[in-house]
Amino acid sequence: MKEKGNRILYSRGENIFAVFNYIFLGLIAFLCFYPMLYVLFASFSSDRLLMQHSGLLLKPLGFSVAAYGMVFKNPMILLGYRNTLFILIIGVLLCLLMTSLGAYFLSRKNVFFKKPIMLAITFTMFFSGGMIPAYLNLRDLHLTNTLWGLIIPGAISTYNMIIMRTSFMTIPESLTEAALIDGAGHIRVLFSIVLPLSQAVIAVMILYYGIGIWNSWFWASAILRNRELYPLQVVLREILLQNSAIEMASGVDTGDQESVANTIKYATIIVATVPILCIYPFLQKYFARGVMIGGVKE
Repeated sequence: MKEKGNRILYSRGENIFAVFNYIFLGLIAFLCFYPMLYVLFASFSSDRLLMQHSGLLLKPLGFSVAAYGMVFKNPMILLGYRNTLFILIIGVLLCLLMTSLGAYFLSRKNVFFKKPIMLAITFTMFFSGGMIPAYLNLRDLHLTNTLWGLIIPGAISTYNMIIMRTSFMTIPESLTEAALIDGAGHIRVLFSIVLPLSQAVIAVMILYYGIGIWNSWFWASAILRNRELYPLQVVLREILLQNSAIEMASGVDTGDQESVANTIKYATIIVATVPILCIYPFLQKYFARGVMIGGVKE
């Protein structure tokens, strides 16, 4: 590599390596992205043409939105959206509150028994009571068959709290000390000084908690008995694994039900995935900075 004026001249070997690198990374990106493209194109395809097709799918086959119409006619989809949005909004707010309170406490100096407390909290990252004791706790607390049973147990993540704690420790101590001298309490310091200076790590926490809540389905299927409380991911599981798509296609000819059910499955995946994908670009600019601040500096 040489510099000529304001330009950088690369050697032949460096140019060959760069071309090979771009091709190789482009192929990996295509392999990662193509399954999503396939589902998207299949959801907009004609059910009969899709059943006859084999191999790569690089565009919709006979553009059709009939599958989306059948998806939104299913009342469980809208109920699932409502329940998931309730769990998502309340859950993320509660998680941010509990995580920030714990992280602020552990980031302060001169806290009594700070190391034993931190050790006990870190211990929970590697060992837990298990699935059956967790279920029995929820049952005894009357949280089964309620949406609160999906929110309260996950109100704090040890890993996320450690990231936020380390981020809070990078804030100059002089700022919080000055506020305390002026008469502010710790709650005021947290919400007026620490959190406004920690927007990057808060965005990362929203992303982590939001994706975790949106994709969660196991505990919902374990503790919920009332189908009207099912979140979207459990509804999606029913459609994909329990032949609910064929029931949704019951209004078409018997011979076409299987082909229509396939496009319904693809459309349901898109409906359940696109909202969380739309949120990511707004938080991505904070992602690297927030994780690096919370994960490297100690």
